Amino acid sequence: MPKMKSHTGMGKRVKRTGSGKIVAEQAGKRHLLEGKSSKRTRRLTGVAEVAKADVKRIKKLLGR
Repeated sequence: MPKMKSHTGMGKRVKRTGSGKIVAEQAGKRHLLEGKSSKRTRRLTGVAEVAKADVKRIKKLLGR
């Protein structure tokens, strides 16, 4: 049986914190920024904890 390979694309998009939570960049800050308020784009800066509904799927892709 071959080894399970982790999904490299997902590995580049998410990180695990020291306590085991999964965090990722927030969506919505790549393009069409002129139409979004400065307040909104600042709020989208940085990382956020991944939604609980997605954690199981992401862990499976990471091979954990």
